[in-house]
Amino acid sequence: MKTRYYHLPRLTGVDALQLDEREVPAPGPREVLVRMRAWSLNYRDLMIASDAYGRALKPDVVPLSDGAGEVVDAGSEVTRWREGDRVAGIFMPGWLSGPPAARKTAGALGGPTDGLLAEYVLFDQEALVAAPAHLDFAETATLPCAAVTAWHAVAVTGGLAPGQTVLTLGSGGVSLFALQFAALGGARVLATSSDDAKLERLRSLGATDGINYARTPDWGRLVAEATGGGVDHVVEVGGAGTLPQSLEAVRVGGRISLIGVLSRPGDGGADPSSVLLKGVTLQGMFVGSREMFEQMNRAIEHHRLRPVVDRAFPFAEAPAAYRYFAGRGHFGKVVITDE
Repeated sequence: MKTRYYHLPRLTGVDALQLDEREVPAPGPREVLVRMRAWSLNYRDLMIASDAYGRALKPDVVPLSDGAGEVVDAGSEVTRWREGDRVAGIFMPGWLSGPPAARKTAGALGGPTDGLLAEYVLFDQEALVAAPAHLDFAETATLPCAAVTAWHAVAVTGGLAPGQTVLTLGSGGVSLFALQFAALGGARVLATSSDDAKLERLRSLGATDGINYARTPDWGRLVAEATGGGVDHVVEVGGAGTLPQSLEAVRVGGRISLIGVLSRPGDGGADPSSVLLKGVTLQGMFVGSREMFEQMNRAIEHHRLRPVVDRAFPFAEAPAAYRYFAGRGHFGKVVITDE
């Protein structure tokens, strides 16, 4: 039986996405065949399509790291799954538990190895998690990268506790998940956006304070003043362009989880003396393990949390989903669904 999939014969942007057909793969002894039902986009996917990721990529790669579906076949040695199970793939199939290591984080989907933008995908039985029971496939597809990254930052290394103060930047997937997780944990969440309407939506998700960074370019100072000396934790998705303000916003002895590279550095860049003088913990976040994913899903189920989905596109219109996502007008996750 033939099935459709997308691949990138060239890394020249969204127009290089090519829809093709191949045989439905047969699972090996420890493999599971999943009929994919939904996928979601991350900024990383735009970078890969445009050859701007800066890491070695598989030639003619099948893109996307995030997807969800249902098990339709399994190998003779599979014990974790059975036909009909609703599942999501993990971002790095080799990172099951414990701290990161090179051997665990190698082979992230949709870059160094083929990703999930196909109607049928083979997984090792260990490289899947169960979908939260109350979420549909599109919502579940938002979780593997953005949600796990936010959970890793806020709950695993961030020491989330009631009364903590957390700053999130913008309204992308990681930031919204970080806001939702922090608010559920009883933290005071401050959020930034350049759009007042989006700030209202951020407040509806649990932000107690909204700051328009377009009107207040020195928003770091404003955050520090509003919190009496700075926040405990900044979930930093901007990168070099916003890091100076995040260093201004964080308290002495606070933490900055460095996740994204959405903005370019300014003329001066970040002053490393601020890290030293404030005793700031500056830590890079690269998604997380299967163990973190499963822990997060238990919290999502317990609190009945629902991811924010901005817009869904049918599988045949995947390039349109990429273009819409690249426009940066979205609030939450952009997803692709089977037709």
